[in-house]
Amino acid sequence: MRKEITISAEPRESRGKNEARRLRVKGLAPAVLYGSDRAAVAVSVNPKDVNKILHSNTGHNTIFNLSVQGGEDTPVMIVDWQSDPVKENLLHVDLKRIDLAKRNAFKVRVHTTGEPKGVKLQGGLLEVITREIEIECLPDEIPELYTVDVGELMIGQNLRASDVALGGSITLVSPPEQVIAHVVALKAEVVETPAVEGAVAAAPAEPEVIKKGKKEEEEVEAEKPEKGKKK
Repeated sequence: MRKEITISAEPRESRGKNEARRLRVKGLAPAVLYGSDRAAVAVSVNPKDVNKILHSNTGHNTIFNLSVQGGEDTPVMIVDWQSDPVKENLLHVDLKRIDLAKRNAFKVRVHTTGEPKGVKLQGGLLEVITREIEIECLPDEIPELYTVDVGELMIGQNLRASDVALGGSITLVSPPEQVIAHVVALKAEVVETPAVEGAVAAAPAEPEVIKKGKKEEEEVEAEKPEKGKKK
């Protein structure tokens, strides 16, 4: 989706980790501008401006103007970025030139709404498999997001990419059979049978060797002469 936003950028001659550190000390982030069959250009941008776009409703699908000091002024999109996992500072961003008259592939968020009947009536569980689909359209036709109703789904049923109403001249790039969400049955819990209170456990069988030993002792006792009797 195109927005009337312009971000300023400064060209940079050198690259590498040392240059990136120097830029971040100045409050800037390294970036690369490429696309439209033109040479890639190394620039630096204000990370706050980029983060505002990334956290907007249209996110990375926002088309805005990039004005390079002493250079070009062109519509662009954010196609990739890196952030510090701890401080969340923007470390690097890739910007792609956009030809507003040319169809391109874009990824758009998919939001599910409603409570499935399979959850409400059958006790199932709704699983969201993916939260975006890829489409092809003109840059000015990119929707902010798609909303799909999962209220009619029963256990074993699913909603696929082909079920999303795209509208206009937009075509689907994602596989039509790609599952967006489905309702599954909850796994039955295995319940152990409690032991009966007061039950006496059966005594373990006596080893055979012990039985034989006792029998031999009895035979020996039988062979002994009784006291007071002569042989």
